[in-house]
Amino acid sequence: MPANRILTGISLRLLAALSLSVMFALGKIAEQRGAHLVEIVFWRQAAMLPVVVAVVMAGPGLASLRTDKPRAHFWRMIVGLSGMTFNFAAVTMLPLAESTTFGFSVPIFATILSALVLAEPVGRHRWGAVIIGFTGVLIVLQPGSSHVPLAGAGVALTGAVFTASVTIMIRQLGATERATTTVFWFAASSLVPMGIALPFFIGPHDLLTWGLMAATGLAGGIAQLALTGALRAAPVAVVLPMDYSSLIWATILGWLLFGALPTPWTWIGAPIVIASGLYIVWREQRLARAINNAPAV
Repeated sequence: MPANRILTGISLRLLAALSLSVMFALGKIAEQRGAHLVEIVFWRQAAMLPVVVAVVMAGPGLASLRTDKPRAHFWRMIVGLSGMTFNFAAVTMLPLAESTTFGFSVPIFATILSALVLAEPVGRHRWGAVIIGFTGVLIVLQPGSSHVPLAGAGVALTGAVFTASVTIMIRQLGATERATTTVFWFAASSLVPMGIALPFFIGPHDLLTWGLMAATGLAGGIAQLALTGALRAAPVAVVLPMDYSSLIWATILGWLLFGALPTPWTWIGAPIVIASGLYIVWREQRLARAINNAPAV
């Protein structure tokens, strides 16, 4: 693959990591200013939709949004929306660095779900990485201590399970659907249940709070498109490690905006969780290459 494509993929993935960190930081500030979680998630999706439509119109065109899998998109919306809600809730309950670290457990849960749901073979290497990854989570959590609220950790890990489930669904949809098609139907269909719930939770806000919620959606849209573009430009094994740069941004934003720095246990546990996730991704890519390069019989 040309070096310029690799660099483009890495750059887009770094942009996505930064955008997601900014999105969660803005959502946390909006919540502290009185915005309800339902409002934040609704406007995150509503502000993202025009961005996605513009990209579709500039690229494959509106005709590409036709799908033969409405039921699959429906369940992807349910699971994805649940994950997003839990992830935003975790950010409001935990410091940014800790909630980000718990989010790094997604590859761990994806491995477990691949074995349980897709019946994919998972060898001792990846199971070992799963166990090591959970050890890192326990180090950050420090059960029995009070430095990380158990409720917040439970919400963050639940969000990671839903996010891992979405990765499985997107993998299945990706066999026939364009990435932009999947993103569009997720954004558009999620506005239906959120729109029904919104009147029960919407409240009066000042102009800055409304702007924060709109900016949350804009940052989320940029992140979604950058994630998609990165995967089109370079292999997963190359770009996915860039996701872990979000811990740097979460630490900086948490310090600048909320005066919170990661605990010493987070600095010890986070590299273990990250190493586990990287090993799982590397192992999956290695096995996939071995299968693709196997001689036909």
